[in-house]
Amino acid sequence: MMKMIRRNLYLILGAVAFLAAFVWLLTTRGPLAPVGVELASVSRADLSPSVYGIGTLEAQHAYAVGPIQAGRILRVLVDQGDTVKAGQLLAEVDPVDLRQRAEAARNGVGRARQAAQAAQAQVTEADSRAKLAQANSDRYAALVKQKFIAREMADSRQHEATAAGAALAAARANAAGAQREISRAEAELKGIGQLQSSLRLLSPVDGVVTAREAEPGATVVAGQAVVRLVDPDRLWVRARVDQARAQGIQVGQKADIVLRSAPGKALPGKVARIDLQSDAVTEERIVNVAFEAAPGQLYLGELAEVDIHLLDTRNVLTVPRAAIAQRNNQPGVWQMVDGHARFKTVQLGVHTAERVQVVSGLAEGDSLIVYSAKQLDEEVRVREQKLTQP
Repeated sequence: MMKMIRRNLYLILGAVAFLAAFVWLLTTRGPLAPVGVELASVSRADLSPSVYGIGTLEAQHAYAVGPIQAGRILRVLVDQGDTVKAGQLLAEVDPVDLRQRAEAARNGVGRARQAAQAAQAQVTEADSRAKLAQANSDRYAALVKQKFIAREMADSRQHEATAAGAALAAARANAAGAQREISRAEAELKGIGQLQSSLRLLSPVDGVVTAREAEPGATVVAGQAVVRLVDPDRLWVRARVDQARAQGIQVGQKADIVLRSAPGKALPGKVARIDLQSDAVTEERIVNVAFEAAPGQLYLGELAEVDIHLLDTRNVLTVPRAAIAQRNNQPGVWQMVDGHARFKTVQLGVHTAERVQVVSGLAEGDSLIVYSAKQLDEEVRVREQKLTQP
């Protein structure tokens, strides 16, 4: 009987011990255990914020050099990568019909001058007749006053003088028209001469040839590019920046540029222009960051990363960036209060890669949760624990 009692007692004690161990494991290591969290404090610091963007290397000034008259390429004197000077001959174009047009224009000038000479002769003749008719009219008017002839004869001479004056005016108008025709024909001939000289394609600037788009023998139309070139001293990166972080960017701010071909080398630059038109699809703003000194090797279209340095913020309240969380679309931080997690909404300011300014909601020295072993929720039990390696 005693053995039976002792055995039952041992069984009960064993069950109680097992249950206690199970509860202990459940509340310390199992689902009901407090979530391990790592804490940090609100502190003051100086922040040097920057905005990151990625884009492509492009030329601020690019030129497409081609003829303003259709023609056939005679020769191209430069090739891709060549350095050229302003005014240097790049190519020559043989015009399609410019010689015929020039000959026709010269003939037109000759005909216009002949017509002008004939018109001037008509003016001279009409002027002589008008003077004679006016003299006769004046003489007959005097004779009428002396009553030597009838009024009808004087009126007839006056009519002749008027007609002669009208003929003179018409001759002068015809002569002026002939002079205008000469000016027009000469201007056309001059323009053709300018076209002939313009078919020698010259470089507009000191630059580098980026493309040779036509070869000797090819026929090109007016405005078609034969050679493309850029100014190598005026390069920039057209970077795309998130609109949410682009508010503080201003023209003139310093920046670091890292080309994809040289990932370990940051080149100095500055913001040269901020495009007014943003990309509504990607919600990005185009920021043009110019090089302070052009890179030695020119590869247009190369990918590049930029870090734009915003204005420094001195002695402000900051928290680790990892401590910032979102709850109900509101930014805030988690705090440990009496062993439980509590979310507190805060107003944020300047962001850097490591720390974030807190404008309101926290005070210096306040404790907050930086990392947690599990996702936190309101009133979840938490306990301090080291989660990151030093």
